[in-house]
Amino acid sequence: MTKHPNDQKIFAVIVNWNGKTDTLACLDSLHKIEKKHIDFHICVVDNGSTDDSVQVISRKYPDVKLIQTGKNLGYSGGNNLGITYALNHKADFIWLLNNDTIVDKQVLSFLSAFDDPAVGACGSKIYFAPGHEFHRDRYRESDRGRVIWYAGGVIDWDNMYASHRGVDEVDHGQYDQNQETAFITGCSFIVRAEIAQRVGNLDNRFYLYLEDLDWSLRIQKAGYTTMYIPTSVIWHLNAGSSGKPGNALHEYYFTRNRLLLGFKYAPVRTKFALAKEAVRFLFGQSSVRRKAVLDACIGRFGKQYECN
Repeated sequence: MTKHPNDQKIFAVIVNWNGKTDTLACLDSLHKIEKKHIDFHICVVDNGSTDDSVQVISRKYPDVKLIQTGKNLGYSGGNNLGITYALNHKADFIWLLNNDTIVDKQVLSFLSAFDDPAVGACGSKIYFAPGHEFHRDRYRESDRGRVIWYAGGVIDWDNMYASHRGVDEVDHGQYDQNQETAFITGCSFIVRAEIAQRVGNLDNRFYLYLEDLDWSLRIQKAGYTTMYIPTSVIWHLNAGSSGKPGNALHEYYFTRNRLLLGFKYAPVRTKFALAKEAVRFLFGQSSVRRKAVLDACIGRFGKQYECN
């Protein structure tokens, strides 16, 4: 007999890397959520922090399971340790949550979507944390905290780009319906544990960026839907540990991983377009993109680039 979602065990997995301030704020908000009749657990994976994150987090939250990797395994590697821990402890649901987030008290409302056995994974409505918008001078003070970062995902298969629906829009209720989505962002990604076990962990080849898109597509290929649930709300500080989009770290991993993803899933004509673009990058001015393409061509994945 299938248990009702509210009777099941949930593990929130949070990866920390020298981000104790953000992680503590996230944990503070998690300890205030409504979880009546829910067996809720938190697992923090420390990705080789060199500050005093481990000591501070373990001292303030002794109830939180803290796993130390000893080195930076990236988003995928860190989360995979948490996923494995949750599976080994009989989780029913696994919730990947960025450390630079604050959650609403009703964030677990996404559980109701799993009443439908066809639903394999869900994502939250995500706002920019106030003052962390991409275009900070665009909004009135009263808009802050209601500027959308993610309200479902869209994939442009012709150009092999994924984007967030509603990004930069002020929320006026335009995305308030539960809806099937092309992908779920790893910022807040909850999956049935049995499906995570079936499709496998995040692909460590990605290391950082687009592994959430790959996981979404693998869940869909297994025959399940991925859903956007707007009643589940979080606020995101946006790139708290990896730097702002457009920096060299982002440029390298996004360029390389887009090729990995595209040649795995994209239509044939898009693969040809990606190959032509890769050749342009090889002879372009960006040494970061050139390295990214070379590494993708020879299958050199995982952690291959660090900012000095």
